[in-house]
Amino acid sequence: MNDDAEHPLRYALVNELHARPSPRLEAPCTAVFLAIKEPRDAASRDRSLDVAHLAELCRRHGSPSPDPQAGHYAAQLGRHKLRWESHTEFVTYTAFARGLPPRPFDPSVGEVFPLEWQSAAPGKRVAAVIVHVDLLPDDPREITPRLAEWFAADSIASVWVLDESAVVAGDFRIDSGGWMRFAVFVRPGTASGRIGRIVQRLLDLETYRAMSMLGLGRARILSEQMNGLEVQLSDILQSMTDDSRPADEVLHDLLSVSTRLENAATQHSFRFGATAAYEAIVTERVAALRESRFMGGQMLTEFMSRRYLPAMRTVKSTERRLATLLDRAERAGELLRTRVDVWRGAQNQEIMQRMDRRADLQLRLQHTVEGLSVVAISYYAVGLMGYALYPLAHAIHLDKAVLTAVLTPAVVLAVWFAMRRIRARLHDDH
Repeated sequence: MNDDAEHPLRYALVNELHARPSPRLEAPCTAVFLAIKEPRDAASRDRSLDVAHLAELCRRHGSPSPDPQAGHYAAQLGRHKLRWESHTEFVTYTAFARGLPPRPFDPSVGEVFPLEWQSAAPGKRVAAVIVHVDLLPDDPREITPRLAEWFAADSIASVWVLDESAVVAGDFRIDSGGWMRFAVFVRPGTASGRIGRIVQRLLDLETYRAMSMLGLGRARILSEQMNGLEVQLSDILQSMTDDSRPADEVLHDLLSVSTRLENAATQHSFRFGATAAYEAIVTERVAALRESRFMGGQMLTEFMSRRYLPAMRTVKSTERRLATLLDRAERAGELLRTRVDVWRGAQNQEIMQRMDRRADLQLRLQHTVEGLSVVAISYYAVGLMGYALYPLAHAIHLDKAVLTAVLTPAVVLAVWFAMRRIRARLHDDH
């Protein structure tokens, strides 16, 4: 096949489908799991720091270092098989070991991830899990005392999974060593691939549950902020009915609240979107276990319905509340801008009326001045012409008063026509 016809990403994307297969496990065994996330801006973190931290763990155990651009990695760490994966916001470390410790859930099994190494991580733990995988006795009721010893009675969920091929139990509590515990009892002869899928789904369930619960913390902080902003927005809407308060002042206050709401939406939109995505994965992982009730105990779906889903509803409610406040602020802004535009239009109309009155007054004053100018010019013109024509009038025995009376109308008319022509010419030029 011609390589030139291939899309450059075809092989890489197909290989990605097979890059992270579920582990193949044999009972009894133990799984130790960590999920590490940077507290802030984890999606845009420097991923080379994650790989460097992984390389340090490999160095401690004498294992080969990962590729600097790796997104997933597998290696042998002594008696443990390590699986490392890089996700959008976090990285996960899973170590599988054959056999079980003398004491179930002994914190020493977590020493594959040394505490000083964990403290140097470029993030913080969001999930830490120990999974105890053992064979199910012929009589499943025999495991009941052990489950009662390992888990809190008020929150334990114990169920059959995958067509009763295994029993899964956990109480979703963190023990004194900082680990969350799950117990898996598989029927003898259960395929290693199925055991691996059960364990992987439990680890995914806890990881994405923890990641989605981060949205609850954000929702609580945002709810406190919105309580104050909601009161301010209501006060602003109320003040819009008060004509005595300047609209520009109200608009300034509204813009301040709107800016804070938009800032909150920008800060929290990614977390709320991620929470919804993680919740969907949690729901899918629980459904994939195909659970059924074991010995009358609480099921995972029941635990999630009572303890987990209310938290997710709180996050969704907070997100909707923020969207509602943004819509209210936007509508209020539109109404207020309309009010300001109407007010400014009225102001402009009043200004135009004042300008029209001023122009009319100036025109009248101009006409008055023109009339006075005609009189003044005519007065001096009659006087000058009287001086010029008086000798001639004396020769024909015409009295000076009569001469003045004859000249005055003619001069006034001439000056008036001259002024009109000058004004008409100026008007035409403009």
